[in-house]
Formats: sequence, structure tokens, C-alpha cells
Amino acid sequence: MNSAEIRQKFLDFFASKQHQIVSSAPIVVKDDPTLMFINAGMAPFKDYFLGNKPAPNKRIADTQKCLRVSGKHNDLEEVGYDTYHHTMFEMLGNWSFGDYFKKEALEWAWELLTEVYQLPKDRLYVSVFEGDPSENLVKDQEAYDIWKTMIAEDRILMGSKKDNFWEMGDTGPCGPCTEIHIDLRADEERAAVNGKDLVNNDHPQVVEIWNNVFMEFNRLADGRLVKLPAQHVDTGMGFERLCMAIQGKRSNYDTDVFQPLIQYIAKEAGVTYGDDEKKDIAIRVIADHIRAISFTIADGQLPSNNKAGYVIRRILRRAVRYGFTFLDFKKPFLYKLTEVLAEQTAHVFPELKQQLGFVQRVIEEEENAFLRTLENGLKRLDALEDTFKQQQNTIDGKTAFELYDTFGFPLDLTALIAREKGLKVDESGFAKEMEQQKNRSRNASATEQSDWVILQPDVVNEFIGYDCDTSDAHIVRYRQVKAKNKSEYHLVLDRTPFYAESGGQVGDIGYLVSGDERVEVLDTKKENDLILHITAKLPQNLEAGFSAEIDAERRNLIRKNHSATHLLHAALRTVLGDHVQQRGSLVSEKVLRFDFSHFAKVEDAELRQIEHIVNERVRQAIPLDERRNVPIDEAKELGAMALFGEKYGDFVRVITFGSEYSVELCGGTHVHNTGNIGYFKIIGESSVAAGVRRIEAVTATGAEEYMQQQLNELNAVREVLNTQSNISGAVQKMQEDLKALQKQLEQFELKQLGTLKDTLADKAQTIGEVKLIAERVNLSSADYLKKLAFDMRQVVENLVLILAAEIDGKPQIAVMLSDNLVQDKGMNASQMVRELAKEIKGGGGGQPFYATAGGKDVAGLEAVPAKAQELVQSIING
Repeated sequence: MNSAEIRQKFLDFFASKQHQIVSSAPIVVKDDPTLMFINAGMAPFKDYFLGNKPAPNKRIADTQKCLRVSGKHNDLEEVGYDTYHHTMFEMLGNWSFGDYFKKEALEWAWELLTEVYQLPKDRLYVSVFEGDPSENLVKDQEAYDIWKTMIAEDRILMGSKKDNFWEMGDTGPCGPCTEIHIDLRADEERAAVNGKDLVNNDHPQVVEIWNNVFMEFNRLADGRLVKLPAQHVDTGMGFERLCMAIQGKRSNYDTDVFQPLIQYIAKEAGVTYGDDEKKDIAIRVIADHIRAISFTIADGQLPSNNKAGYVIRRILRRAVRYGFTFLDFKKPFLYKLTEVLAEQTAHVFPELKQQLGFVQRVIEEEENAFLRTLENGLKRLDALEDTFKQQQNTIDGKTAFELYDTFGFPLDLTALIAREKGLKVDESGFAKEMEQQKNRSRNASATEQSDWVILQPDVVNEFIGYDCDTSDAHIVRYRQVKAKNKSEYHLVLDRTPFYAESGGQVGDIGYLVSGDERVEVLDTKKENDLILHITAKLPQNLEAGFSAEIDAERRNLIRKNHSATHLLHAALRTVLGDHVQQRGSLVSEKVLRFDFSHFAKVEDAELRQIEHIVNERVRQAIPLDERRNVPIDEAKELGAMALFGEKYGDFVRVITFGSEYSVELCGGTHVHNTGNIGYFKIIGESSVAAGVRRIEAVTATGAEEYMQQQLNELNAVREVLNTQSNISGAVQKMQEDLKALQKQLEQFELKQLGTLKDTLADKAQTIGEVKLIAERVNLSSADYLKKLAFDMRQVVENLVLILAAEIDGKPQIAVMLSDNLVQDKGMNASQMVRELAKEIKGGGGGQPFYATAGGKDVAGLEAVPAKAQELVQSIING
């Protein structure tokens, strides 16, 4: 049975049990501050468990893309080394929201595994929660009794809270769980050691394949467990492990989930998988990581230096590093794997194939950037090699951490390079530096969040801001949040006109008014489906009635910019092509920013055309066609554009400005007709990442202010040039005059250089067979420093030339040697300049006959000539 059939049988089985089959949510989390990525199958359904919103169906099943690389659930370091841990993995799951419970869940799990998949019963074990007196949690006797009807009691194992009480994180829904494990060892191994002794002991062939969690509790911030409003079932079965079990393999990587990638990598590297363990680990790491990288980019998260983007960049660089070190991949190679993966998963996760070119471009550019960084890091190691040899042949912890932090060198890569150079690494010093950075990071991001205080249970917050700027409201719940010695409050209202930041549109600000009290709402954000009104203080009477009032003038400006963003998107596709897809946006009262997929700079003529099209639509005063609660399939038939990486429900909101022009799925606020936008002006176009461009623009009063600012600057230029017309002609004449002056200056400096060359030649000292010139000189550029050195080489034999100069406020040193001194005497300019660079607190290098160095301490230049004389004397004397 191949992997596609295994997956489909799971979904078909639960469809037959009246489950609604839903698509995977995007792997990147948008509106949950506690998560960066979906790390478990239940994460998209958290609101249903907590009772924040009703589930669309009491029974759901799916296969969910998950990623575990940080926090409590972190498998990164095991990936590639063992047989069953992954960064990105699929979680097959079935869910009951207040419907069936333990009996049905366990009986169906057993039926599917033993009757549909026909896994041998004598290889299966189950574990049940044994209870925990410290939390007043009793043994899960109900699950135990259900299992007794299906499996021998000696195969039912009792598990501790660590293994059999599932918690998503420090807070949130949780409950006892029962796991199903399978023993995949050979019969002789099973006969020698009982499988139940190996359950939950990290044995690579005795692994958990399915976890049935019975969600009964919510873990509060103070550590208490409280009962959820209803009992739920949350199950998760690792798809890759299931394939290993059904296909009779001893490793997930031996299944058809990974083998197409593994064989492609091996062929590219010119090796045979299975011949060399180090190479095999590298291949497995790459095969695993390309899945995480590709699907995360396809779901809208670009590699970057922040938060989720940094995690993806780290995974990508880890894969490149393994290929670079163990498979001799010195050029980009990861991006080629995406085509294999896209074809393999098109039937279940089509988003990758739909965006293949874009994903490949992003990955290739990231690879190129990191390969350059690797090269720079290697140069840094080379430059400091002599220093390390003076430090007991050790790379100190601070330098090792600098290589990690600045150049992306993991410690093991630094250690590998060190061994090749006969060096070692101060690993304890590295660990100390790493811990200090973690402490700085923790202190910067530490937050303390109290539990919700519920004032009105079972009340769901309602957004009415599409129709109203004010509304009567009551506080449903509130909590206090402390971060960076600052305290704020999150208030949830029963109904609100405040738009919560999402889809690129900023959150509303305004006031909650009750009698004479006005509490300022500083921002509005979303946490899953809760709308959080952020305030600096609590109202005096939390149970009072309030008038919720947004800043209507600010909202009106936001509307203009949001509608203009839709018009811009359509214009970009008209001018640049249908490959243009939104990759991010910001809509505020001041500016709109739109990121989109495109592989070249948008030329000025194209920008003018785009701007013209948008303003044409503005002048046409196209009325807004807003449709709410449209079935998703009907919306797609209307031609509505869906964004990759967004999770859409069964019913959506469709925003149309001319059915032949702009039709998009959108939850934001908009003008009643495009004429309200007034005027649209592009103020910037730039690159954001590989294959992603950004346009910034302003509308209405923002556009007016921008145009007035440009006119003011133009008038200022007129005054400077003393002309009211033909400004470009006046500027052109100034440029021509400047070029003429620069040419005169260059001729003057070259003449001075000739004079300086003669002066230096007269100062040559004879030390043995060497002619030494070591001087501080005044030069205006590094080019002149180099020219002077090469000119001196032509006029002085047996030359050792050492020049020290301050150029653009920075110290520089140049060392030039005659060829015979390099070849016959073994002198080396690169080694000499590194020693001299210590005087200016810098470093450098170059060729044996010519090398340069830069530094931080200009004052140190004064000591260079004397230090040079000592150095040359010591070299000559041996």
C-alpha cells in the first residue's frame, strides 16, 4: 500500500463514520500569539475546545501539516539521526467536539489499524494514564476497561503524566491520553526482549503511531486545571510512522514518503544512499528539511531574521550546511528538490505545485546568500588562524559564537573545520556565550499573562464594524498582560465595531465610554477568534454598559487605503501578469504597503501604467459590491482571489470593485465606492526578498501631502539653481562642471603620487639584502594606496614596503614584497599584515606578495612603521 492510499483510507474510514473531511490549515499561524507554527493537529481547532466559537461540525477528520522546531515540542536535533523524528510532518486526526468520546474513539482506532490496515495485533501495545495525585487526577479506568475488550491486559501499559497526559503548551486545552505503539522489530529480537519493556524508551523500532487525547481540562496560567465546557476527542496519528509500519520498513525514511527525495539527493551528490552513515544522515536531514522549507514558504512565510521567518531560514541553512560539509554541494541544490516534492504531494497539498516557480526562486536566493556567508566565515577563520595557534591551538568560545551568530556556523561545523586545521574549539565558552544571548532574548520578550476573568460565560463576541462605528457593549472577559515592565489589559466585548488587526489591516483605536469615564482603546488585535481591545487601564465598573466608539476619521482613511490595495493588486496583474500573487500587506491610515511575487524590478514606465489604471478606477467611482457568508465554492466561481497561506471557512466575504476587475476574499473594511479614495500615488518600489517586490503608496489626504512635499522640494531646487524653468538643463550643467573639476583633481593627485613615490624611494633602509620602506602617508583613496604600492615595486629592488594611511576616517595598512623575497626568502605579505593589523585593532589578508588590512583604531597607525621595522628585522634574523 503506497502512502497516498494509506492517507486516503484514513480519510475514507472517518468519512464513513460521519466525519466532515476538511483541508489542512496553513502551517504558519496568523492569529494565535502562543504559536508561530501549527505544531499539532489540534491547533487549528483550539477555539472549539475552549468554547470560544461553535465547531462547524461535531465530527471532523483531516491530515494536517505540522512543524516542530522550537518550544516544548522541538524535534530538530534528532532529525536525520534517528528513524522517526521530523521537522515538518503530517498528522492524521479525527475530532469530536462534544459528541462521541472514549468508547467510539478507541474502538474505531482499533478497527482502522487492525481491520483496514491489517496491522498485526501481536505487535501493538496501548498505554493508559495512571493518574497523578499531585493534580488530583485519577487513573483513566474508563479507557482501560474499553481496551480490555479488544487487547490482552498484558499489552495495556500504565503511563505517567509525562507520557499520557497531553498538553499543548504551558496553558490551554489538555487531558489524559491513550497511545498506541507498534513493535516493528524482527521476530528474533521480539523473542529476546519483550516489546512492552521498550515502549516510550526511544527505541527506533518500537514507536508510538497514534495518540487519542480526551480533552477534558483547560490549563490556566496559574497552573490550575479547570473542566472544559464539554468533553472532546483529539487524535493524532503520525502519517510517516504509519507508512513505516504498514510498508514494513525500519525507518520512516525508507518509505515512499521520503525515498523519491532521498534518491534524487543521492544522485545529485553522486553517492549511494546506505554506503556511508555521515552522508546518509546529511541526505536524511536535507530530505526532511526541504519539506518544512517548501510548505512553509508556500503557506506565506518567507525566510527572514525575525520570528517564524528566522526559524525557516535556520532550517534552510542547516540543510545547506549538511550538503556543503558532507555531500560537497558548493552550489545551490535545495531548490531543485521542490519539483520532486510538488509532484509527490499535488493531490493532497496542491499549494506547492501551484507556486513552484516562486518557491524555487526564494530557496535558490537563500542558498546563494548562505553559501556566500559560509565563504565569508571561512575567510574569517583563515584570518584568525595564527591567533588561534597562539591560544593553545584553540578557537575561543567568543569567536565560535560570532561564527554562529554572524555567519550561521553551527558549532559542529566550526569544530569540523577546526579539526581540519589541527585546532579545537572551546565548547564551554561557546555554551556560555549562547546562554547569555538566550537570557538577553528571554528578558526582551518575557511576558506574564494572567488567566481570563470571565464576566459573562457562554457569550460569543460579535463584530459589527462593517455597518457601525459605535455600538452598545458589555465586557465579556478580561485579563492583564505584563511585558517589558509594562502592563496592559485585554478586554473582550459581546459586540464591537472595533476591527482587530488582520489581513494586513491595522487594528482600530478609540474609546469605551460609560458615563463620565472614557477608557482609551490603544489597539485591537485578534487571538484565534477573540477580538481583544487593548487598554492601559481597566474601567472602574467592569459590569457597566459601554458605548464602544472607534476613531471614525482614522478608520475612514484606512478604508481608502484598503480599497486602493485591491485596485493596486488588480492593476499589477494587468500590467505584470497573472503570476502576481499577494505576499503580504500593511494597510494603515497613513500608507498602504503591498508585497507581491514578481522576479524583476518594476520599471518606471510600468509603475506609471499601474498608477494610471488605479486612478482610472478611482475616477470611475465603482460602487462596492460586498457579499457576506458566501459559500466558498460559489466565491471561487465568482473569480474571487484567495491568498495562499490563509485558512478560509465554508462561508466567506467577497469584496468586488467591478466584477471584471477586482474580486477578492477579504475581511477588511472598505469604501462605499472607489471615488471616495480621491487619488492614488505610488511613493516607492523595492525588493523585500527573493522573488518578492514591494510597492508603497498613499491615497486621499496622504497623497495630497506627498505631492505638496514634492512640489516644495522642487521649488527649493529652483531657488538653489536660480532658475524657474529648465531645471534638468541646469542640473546637467552642474554635473558636467563637477566632472571637469574631478578630472583636474585626479591629475593633481597623480602628480602628487609621483612626487611621493620619489620621496619614499629616497627613504629606503637597507637591512641585510632587503630594502625596507615603512611610512605613514596621506592619500585620499584605497585605490591610490594600491597604485603607490605597485608603482614602488617597479622602482625599488628587494622591496619590503609597508604603508599606513587614514582613508575616509579609517586606518588602512598595505604590505608589498618583491617576488624574489617571497620565492627565495619565504616572506609572506598576508602574514605580515595580519601581525601589523593588531596595532589598529583590525585584520586583513591577501596574496603572498601584496596584502592589506583595515581596523578600528586610527591612532594605532603611528606605531605601524616602528612595528614594521621590528617585524622585518625578526624575519631576516630568523
